[in-house]
Amino acid sequence: MTPQRWILACAAVVWIAAVGLGFRYLFAYSVEAGAPASAPEVWPRESRVAPPQGRYSLVMTIHPQCPCSRASVIELNNLMALLRHDGVTAHVLVVKPADYPDQWIRTESVRAAGQIPGADVVVDIDGKESSRLGAATSGQVLLYGPDGHLRFAGGLTPERGHLGDSAGRRRIVSLVERGTADGNSSLVFGCELGATICPPRAHRTDSGS
Repeated sequence: MTPQRWILACAAVVWIAAVGLGFRYLFAYSVEAGAPASAPEVWPRESRVAPPQGRYSLVMTIHPQCPCSRASVIELNNLMALLRHDGVTAHVLVVKPADYPDQWIRTESVRAAGQIPGADVVVDIDGKESSRLGAATSGQVLLYGPDGHLRFAGGLTPERGHLGDSAGRRRIVSLVERGTADGNSSLVFGCELGATICPPRAHRTDSGS
């Protein structure tokens, strides 16, 4: 083998190994769950979000710049379509640092949230409302019953940025329609709410442009 071919062969091996490691990293990241919520068992009185008043209240907190938020919002829309006749009120908290411009939250995810029938979109300055509800990860969903007690805490996507059936969706539907489910939580996939960028796509934002 000539030196040139030897160099090309070595380069090919290195490239294949790098690609393999990259795919392995992306797969591991896609199934890595975020921090679960430490939600209060009873709706916090100090919250500025309208409390449950004889209806189920479903709250989702999103990081507007997280690429994973788009899938969470789509799944919320799908869920609300299933629960349209079951007396569920939805609130979407959009976390925004106080010193950031409004443009920072004008993303595709936020626009999509505003198009969900019956959903109330709230700009959550510095994540204060999200903190009151114990949310730490974008895509976190909390379901409070008509009596103001916590029924469910978790996410709606099967993994980061992916759509499809999930334990969270099934359990929320079961809780609302039948009052029981095989669990009251699920994994949540998304960015840390306090992060300004979301790895591994730190060079991109969910600008929707």
